[in-house]
Amino acid sequence: MRLQLYSFLWCLLLQVALGQEDDLSCSKTKACEIGCCGPPDPTTGLGVCGLGPDFCGTGCQGTCDYKSECDPGWGLDWSNATDCPLNVCCSKFGFCGTTADFCNGKVVVSPECSGRSSDQKTIGYYEGWNLQRTCGTMAPEDIPLGYYTHINFAFALIHPTTFHIAPMDAGTASLYTRVTALKEKDPTLKVWIAIGGWAMNDPGPTRTTFSDLAKSESAQDAFFESLIKFMLENGFDGVDIDWEYPGAEDRGGIPEDFDNFVTFMRNLRNRLNGSGNAFGLSITLPASYWYLKGFNIIELDPILDWFNIMTYDIHGTWDSTVKSIGPYAFAHTNLTEINQGLELLWRNNINPERVVLGLGFYGRSTYPCFTMKDPSCMHAGCEFSDGAKGGACTGTPGVLSAHEIVQIIDDGATVTFDKEAAAKIVTWDSDQWVSWDDAETLELKLNYANRRCLGGTMVWAIDLDDGTLIDALGGLLGREKKETYPTGGWKWLYADLGSGQEE
Repeated sequence: MRLQLYSFLWCLLLQVALGQEDDLSCSKTKACEIGCCGPPDPTTGLGVCGLGPDFCGTGCQGTCDYKSECDPGWGLDWSNATDCPLNVCCSKFGFCGTTADFCNGKVVVSPECSGRSSDQKTIGYYEGWNLQRTCGTMAPEDIPLGYYTHINFAFALIHPTTFHIAPMDAGTASLYTRVTALKEKDPTLKVWIAIGGWAMNDPGPTRTTFSDLAKSESAQDAFFESLIKFMLENGFDGVDIDWEYPGAEDRGGIPEDFDNFVTFMRNLRNRLNGSGNAFGLSITLPASYWYLKGFNIIELDPILDWFNIMTYDIHGTWDSTVKSIGPYAFAHTNLTEINQGLELLWRNNINPERVVLGLGFYGRSTYPCFTMKDPSCMHAGCEFSDGAKGGACTGTPGVLSAHEIVQIIDDGATVTFDKEAAAKIVTWDSDQWVSWDDAETLELKLNYANRRCLGGTMVWAIDLDDGTLIDALGGLLGREKKETYPTGGWKWLYADLGSGQEE
């Protein structure tokens, strides 16, 4: 959510370049929010906030030890680092970013393909806690087979002191073998365990567990032994590490995570390879610069089978607190911004075949739905006042599952196409708004994945669908649905809807 901070900093410093000093004026008694307070104007006695020797050197009036994020040419005496993380551009004002304002005409060369590279893998995350919802649930036996090449069971946790695998809760743990048993119906299916998730780094006993694990060899030994035993006992074929996020102070991270995560993953790969089993290994990546810069993706790339990049939740209600965006509704799976996120990988020569594109089987738009401030303005970019009403089954304000959105559309909602974002906008009840992907926009994103030579797509989450989206995606992939014996079936699911985590 802080990826927009750098745009905000740029906007502030751009005001200096345009001579709009009033907003950045400072003095010995009025400190700069960002940068140093430069020499006083002879007439007004006021300075201007900025960076580098012109502002922080001779004549500086305050916060004179403030250094720029990167060095645009004035030296390390005035900058914290020579270059920017992830090889992004350093602007002439000393801030890192990716837009033309930062890059001075430099462009990223993205991979281009004409085939169907992303057909290789279709990974579906299954929320093990979904049976705790009052309706709209999906038992393991109801998971549609034939379309997914992999299922990632979300989530298992790590005990903060023993570093052994720990369940989210007893109910979730009881589903492990019921999901891996699906391989008997679909012998080509692989089922992996996903470890971590957003909530694991929330304030609480597990907030620093990943950091503690990554910096301790003895903790890793305990974890590896526990993990391999767990995978063998429950029939898992691989492990997906979902650390959200290394190095991010607001997520319990520390600077040492950048290098420690590489060591941890390399040790994990070696231990998995030495187990005598062909276990797979992947990690999830954010699509934002702010969080991705905590990952040493260059060193991680050769260790992993692939990266699962979370190209959803790009916008949400949190935008209302970001000065450079504000409370304006935008599609959370905006294809333009997805492309910008992937360019962070291409800047670092990541192999696109080891990149799996995230698809959302739910709606958001700054927290999926918004209650629109002005009912007459219901398109992308209109102002919102709050997260929209929670769904009958998922119950979280600002989030609606695909099957909840389908029901809303069936009840007469208006659907429009945001072509620039390659997303659909659904509006209803005069002030309710949600962005999501349907069959048409999923095809656009699948075509994009193929054009960028990506190695697959992944879905969050299997159980948020009513069959509509996976049937559409499977049709685009040319895969046939395998017969299963559901415990409840979609008719039962729809009946529930009718009675009516970050993640």
